[in-house]
Amino acid sequence: MKKTNRRTFIRRGAVAAAAVTAAAVPSRAAAQGDKPAKKVHYRNGRKPEKPPLFNGTISYGSLVFIAGVGYHMEGDIKVHTKGVLDQIQQQLESIGSSMEKVLKCNVYLNDLKDYAGMNEMFQGRFGAEPPVRTTIAAAGGIPGNSLVEIDVIATL
Repeated sequence: MKKTNRRTFIRRGAVAAAAVTAAAVPSRAAAQGDKPAKKVHYRNGRKPEKPPLFNGTISYGSLVFIAGVGYHMEGDIKVHTKGVLDQIQQQLESIGSSMEKVLKCNVYLNDLKDYAGMNEMFQGRFGAEPPVRTTIAAAGGIPGNSLVEIDVIATL
């Protein structure tokens, strides 16, 4: 009988502690009083006259999605990778995020032989705790003659 009473006491205590914690720590959406909303972040802050084929940067709640960014000028993989990462950093910072807040990164290489050179420029760009990453060589190449294209998911 004593074991049953002790178990009941412990079970009730755990349920009560969970209820107090849930009441004391409201969700971020509840604290804001809003549901997450989709927001398009236009370059130069201006909506284009015609609907675009796709948007480059969208946020939803506290998540930020940046479409694939390429580098369309002369240079080797190091120049292209640095150029792409600089553009991503600029876009993240313009909406209040940063490279350190990137959670997921997809890297598309024109040629897998550029993997080491891309990694050299990638190293350290996302702070001490880099995002998870997938890297592939795109069959047929990257549009616009870029040697690399990168997309990211980050938080605000």
